[in-house]
Amino acid sequence: MDAVTTEAPKTGTGARRVLVLQGGGALGAYQGGVYEGLAEANFRPDWIAGISIGAINAALIAGNKREDRLPRLREFWEQSSSVLPFNLRMPDSTMHSLFSEAAAAWTASFGVEGFFRPRVPPAMFYPPGSPEALSYYDTAPLRATLERLVDFDRINAQEIRLSLGAVNVRTGALVYFDNERCTIGPEHVMASGALPPGFPPIEIDGEHYWDGGVVSNTPLQYVMQNEPKDDLLIFQVDLFNAHGALPRTLLEAAEREKDIRYASRTDHNTDVDMKIHAAKVALRALLAELPPALRNSPNAALLGDLTYENAVTVVKLCYRRKPYEGPSKDYEFSRSTMLEHWRMGLSDLRQAMKKRGEMVCERERIASKTIEAAEYMP
Repeated sequence: MDAVTTEAPKTGTGARRVLVLQGGGALGAYQGGVYEGLAEANFRPDWIAGISIGAINAALIAGNKREDRLPRLREFWEQSSSVLPFNLRMPDSTMHSLFSEAAAAWTASFGVEGFFRPRVPPAMFYPPGSPEALSYYDTAPLRATLERLVDFDRINAQEIRLSLGAVNVRTGALVYFDNERCTIGPEHVMASGALPPGFPPIEIDGEHYWDGGVVSNTPLQYVMQNEPKDDLLIFQVDLFNAHGALPRTLLEAAEREKDIRYASRTDHNTDVDMKIHAAKVALRALLAELPPALRNSPNAALLGDLTYENAVTVVKLCYRRKPYEGPSKDYEFSRSTMLEHWRMGLSDLRQAMKKRGEMVCERERIASKTIEAAEYMP
């Protein structure tokens, strides 16, 4: 697990608290453990942004009363891991790897209770263009689960802001369903997690949507771009790590490729954000040099508003792979693996809260925006 903390003293207790959840299938149980730790620390999110499994976890949190959020998360993950409910203790990594691959093969063959099931008959037997012809699995069980575990009236009452990323199949554009802008229903959560060709596209208002991870697997940039005024305290939970060792086998190569493909673009987004910030600093300096007549003009006032910057704190938690894991780790839904992911998330969050600020190794400070990065290994 890597933790990167970007800390801005200006945020203080008045910062808007945000939870950012990446996609990653079965690895999403790690986010459940992180949320348990956040609840222990009395962190109450004002805004949750999610993609794919992160969107499902986000809806389970935002769509329940505070005291029911953790029980609903647990209920979802216990149900999803009930296909292989036993908890095996493997003597070594080789045996554990064999078990994990067998569990993933079971999931691929029989689906996950309350989540998805194989199409019968298979997609190839349906006419081209029909919804059934576009995926290996039917996700109708997920709709029933969401309707049972999530209070969508509560979501749309905007007690917590909820933003879910999906991709428009026709245009290829990454879009966000945001309860500040539209009414959220089960279909919006399902659209965010409709990863092709496993899951079918979800139709909403005449358009069809796939999993947001097809374009970008983390919603951090959406959050940064859509809150220009309030200070932000962001906990970002990633399930794929962009950094890793050189693969040694074909299985490791397949896993490494998947990690890179779905890893957060945080580093890239931060670079872009800092370039935009530098441009704002330059524009402020330029405006200050204008003669009074121009400096007080409406155009100058508009540009002055655009140069305002909020302070941002980002605490990044990233799941770190285990030696026995392969490319099937995101659809390995066994009970033992789910519990392990959950425990890791809880442990990593507790350590991050304890070590925050103790091992600062990089600091960039520009005008009103401060970014501190701390990295540690538990």
